[in-house]
Amino acid sequence: MSISKDFDAIVIGSGITGGWAAKELTHRGLKVAMIERGRMVEHGTDYATETLAPWEFDYRAQRDPAATHEGLAGYGMSNANLNGASSLYPLTEAPGFFVAPEDHPYQTPQDAPFNWTRAYVMGGRSLVWGRKCFRMSDLDFTANKLDGHGTDWPIRYADLAPWYDHVESFIGVSGSTEGIAHLPDGQFQPPMALNHVEQKFKEWMEAHYPGRKFIPSRLANMTEAKPDEGRSNCQYRNLCARGCSFGAYFSTQSSTLPAAQATGLLTVLTDSRVVSIEHDPATRRASGVRVRNTATGATTTVTGRTIFLCASSFNSTALLLQSTSEAFPTGLGNTSDVLGRYIMDHASGVQVVAHVPGYQDRNYTGFRPTNHFIPRFRNVGGDTSPAFLRGYGIQLDAARANWEAGAFGAGIGDDLKRKARQRGDWRLRFNLFAETLPDAENRLTLDPAARDKDGIAQIRVALRFGANERRLLDDAIAQSVEMAEGFGATVVSRPGEGYAIKGAIHEMGGVRMGRDPATSMLNGFNQMHAVENVFVTDGSAMASSAWQNPSLTYMAMTARAAAYAVDEIRQGKI
Repeated sequence: MSISKDFDAIVIGSGITGGWAAKELTHRGLKVAMIERGRMVEHGTDYATETLAPWEFDYRAQRDPAATHEGLAGYGMSNANLNGASSLYPLTEAPGFFVAPEDHPYQTPQDAPFNWTRAYVMGGRSLVWGRKCFRMSDLDFTANKLDGHGTDWPIRYADLAPWYDHVESFIGVSGSTEGIAHLPDGQFQPPMALNHVEQKFKEWMEAHYPGRKFIPSRLANMTEAKPDEGRSNCQYRNLCARGCSFGAYFSTQSSTLPAAQATGLLTVLTDSRVVSIEHDPATRRASGVRVRNTATGATTTVTGRTIFLCASSFNSTALLLQSTSEAFPTGLGNTSDVLGRYIMDHASGVQVVAHVPGYQDRNYTGFRPTNHFIPRFRNVGGDTSPAFLRGYGIQLDAARANWEAGAFGAGIGDDLKRKARQRGDWRLRFNLFAETLPDAENRLTLDPAARDKDGIAQIRVALRFGANERRLLDDAIAQSVEMAEGFGATVVSRPGEGYAIKGAIHEMGGVRMGRDPATSMLNGFNQMHAVENVFVTDGSAMASSAWQNPSLTYMAMTARAAAYAVDEIRQGKI
């Protein structure tokens, strides 16, 4: 059965890039089908926990005493992942957004565990992301070429700069203008301010370490409302991943989806899993997609002139591997054995915490939904670090412990009650994120035996962090400790010897772009070398991980690719 034969474009996925593809393509006059494997989540209406108080949750939205950290590990969540959220966050505060790993299993080697956090609903992880929005620079786009790791990016900063502008202006990004060459400024709303202790640390650090800066985060939480779009400014609740009916942070639901729907050109299909992209050998193009209804199991075909694959890095890679044909027996467009290789994530899961004495008369109002940022200072400017390649960023905040500091401290009776009503001491928290070098052996494949509930081969993720990543994090830890102690703080927590390196929920690679079809899958417009009407614009297209949060770059690449695709269609080239 065929649903339609007259879609101009099919967008697979409804998350950060899928929403952007739908918006850009419909605004250029194309009739678009956006296909989402999960259920519909209506903006506002379906944010079931958005306004609940802690006592309205089981265990006050904290960890179930009967649960174990091991049993929750597959969610990829921890206290460091979502600004201090409980390790049961996906099960309690944002129910129904995250998937349970037992429902959607995947495989990893025993010596390389990987926690893959997923959200199979309309909007995907745009509902629950950390919202950091940092531009890449030519320091990043030229790194592969200069040090020989990976393939040269087919684009440079000048190619993306106007699209960064376009995306930032639309989604609303708060931040400060700093003039840092390797972290270009953008189109910013006023930043979220540093608190008193953070400001004192900034003044001390920048005086003692010329070349280092501590800046307000660049965040897709608005500090100025957009009333014409029905979006308010941030309310400083720090409950973002429950969903935000204020529309204060960027998500598909708050921003790109209503913009696309307003054109009247968008058809949304939910509970619809794309199981393969169909290839027509006569035209050497993709003709459409085969879709399985996740509720009924029925299979249908949706046809279209061009396809935008935006299903998230690992799912997009897997879908191409599943899409075999006589022309492409190892996966759609896979003429160079690159498909599935060079997968990446930022090397992270590492934190330094320090107790800050004093400042007991200082506090802050509300719950700012972000920490702030020390941009890369290694192997940039006048710094050269022969021990490792590339660099890292540090996400840092200063905060006071809440009532739990007293409730779980020493004391009994009236003394304990008094302590529970007082704010705790100040502490600095350094969260570390290092670049991961491209490596062909870091690879996503389809498991030859294990199948999921739809009968499709399970994904097998083999991602190992190497010696360079460990040396980067070793240095980041040492520098964090040095800065904390220099500021007069006492380090109370740091990684021990042989610490585990974890991912940052920043999966990238698998369908990388490049200049040469022999070593890459996509050209500089995210267009397949071998199947010219297929565009892949999520994180799987990344040729390197860089050192900063990647989502803004995904969105800019998607908008640029959509404009290019429409021009190609109008010229009759695809």
